[in-house]
Amino acid sequence: MKNQKGKVYLVGAGPGDCDLMTVRSQKLLSQAEVLIYDALVDIPQLELIPVSCLKIEVGKRGGKPSTQQQEINRLLVEHCHRGKQVVRLKSGDPFIFGRSSSEIQALKAADCDFEVIPGISSAFAAPLLAGIPITDPVMSRCFAVMSAHEPDALEWEALVKIETLVILMGGRNLGEIVWQLQKHGLSSQTPIAIIRDCGRPEQQIWLGTLFNIVQKTSCESLSPCVIIIGEVVRLREYLMQPEITSKIDVPVSNNSQLPLAGNTILVTRAASQSGQFADRLQEQGARAIEMPALVIGPPSCWEALDSAIAQLSTFHWLILTSHNAVDCFFQRLQAKGKDARSLFGIKIAVVGKKTAESLRSHSLQPDFIPPNFVADSLVENFPWEGGHGGTAPTNCKILFPRVESGGREVLVKEFTAKGAQVIEVPAYQSCCPKTIDPIALAALQNRAVNIITFASSKTVQNFCKLIAQSPELSGSQDWLENVCIASIGPETSKSCYDLLGKLDVEAQEYTLDGLNEAIVQWVAKNQR
Repeated sequence: MKNQKGKVYLVGAGPGDCDLMTVRSQKLLSQAEVLIYDALVDIPQLELIPVSCLKIEVGKRGGKPSTQQQEINRLLVEHCHRGKQVVRLKSGDPFIFGRSSSEIQALKAADCDFEVIPGISSAFAAPLLAGIPITDPVMSRCFAVMSAHEPDALEWEALVKIETLVILMGGRNLGEIVWQLQKHGLSSQTPIAIIRDCGRPEQQIWLGTLFNIVQKTSCESLSPCVIIIGEVVRLREYLMQPEITSKIDVPVSNNSQLPLAGNTILVTRAASQSGQFADRLQEQGARAIEMPALVIGPPSCWEALDSAIAQLSTFHWLILTSHNAVDCFFQRLQAKGKDARSLFGIKIAVVGKKTAESLRSHSLQPDFIPPNFVADSLVENFPWEGGHGGTAPTNCKILFPRVESGGREVLVKEFTAKGAQVIEVPAYQSCCPKTIDPIALAALQNRAVNIITFASSKTVQNFCKLIAQSPELSGSQDWLENVCIASIGPETSKSCYDLLGKLDVEAQEYTLDGLNEAIVQWVAKNQR
């Protein structure tokens, strides 16, 4: 994204946590050559910055020496003229109580290219995260957002007529705010909420009225905070979890108590498959970064699968060993004008709970699931005539749709030895992405990743290929020293040992749920 002249991006960092930044903001951070950032920007956001990026803090801190706006403008222009991609990272949204206008004027005067990237303002995020709606069909048909940095400059007589007030930068002037509102006619029983550090693990809320809120917070440091005033505050008790609403003056978001809190976990599954697993990790307090190490696509030729579909009635068993195999097989079945009814009389064996769930989504139940969710277990426990140690019945014909290249041969080899005719056909191809995700790369370069998860041998192989493309990482494996390598099962573990030289966690149950549980146990044991 670098060009000869350079460019400045005025980026909104959102209220705090990286997860509350826009995707575009995260990507720009991961590609920044110069970062000029505010004091309130969350530190984990800086982990997204490339190691080579020049970082300049220019935050304005109350009561402390701060960088003059003129100097900030000069820095932006200077680095832009040097041909750099400059990110000016601002808390919240760049245009809400920021000084973006001054910076844009300076950039325009210097003929600098720039772009403004919106962010989520704490004015909207804080009430939401505290369970307070700032509008309501009955209680609040409008609201006003203001800064109370200079209370004397506000039109209090007009403000008291607005149903909901959202006040930023008002922590130091809470007493003045309360006094002015009551002076101009607002009832002392008007509800008020104060949210400090919204969107962060240490988020905290105080509830009260104009009558008692100053006393309730007299010994507290309230900055940075968002103040919400109006009847909508009362709605919180109906909209939040009972165990949360019963608590006042305690963290609303107690992420520090979650089992994976404080860990950044890299998820290497295919982009289309990683979301649910990443969401589960984040629900347990982790910061999940997706680094797709697989791209799922069609096989190089459909001929073999199409021929098998045309002869489905000749098969006795259909074996599906992955979610990808299920989806790709049924997509092709549909493309050929057929559906699940075409499988009448054919038994279906699957490997793993997730594969079984995928099959059930097509209104079919598996006839056999091995006790352990690996191909070896399917081979060892397959229900042949005469039991597990038996042989295939005469003329037994098995259809095995699979990945086009890179899969293991144990199933075909062993079933053939049992006397079965195994027809293996490519149903999909799994390839290595061309480039490493920039956010994941920045996190690895900054040694910000604690745990890397692998759900297949192929993801380990492709991960290593992608790492080899990065000079900052490929030169040595020092970046792996304090990183936990977590595997879904034995074959994946073997690839971790062979290619990465280490393994820290292996799931006891060879599923994503099992992998998640193994990671939780490892964290509990090693990070106390």
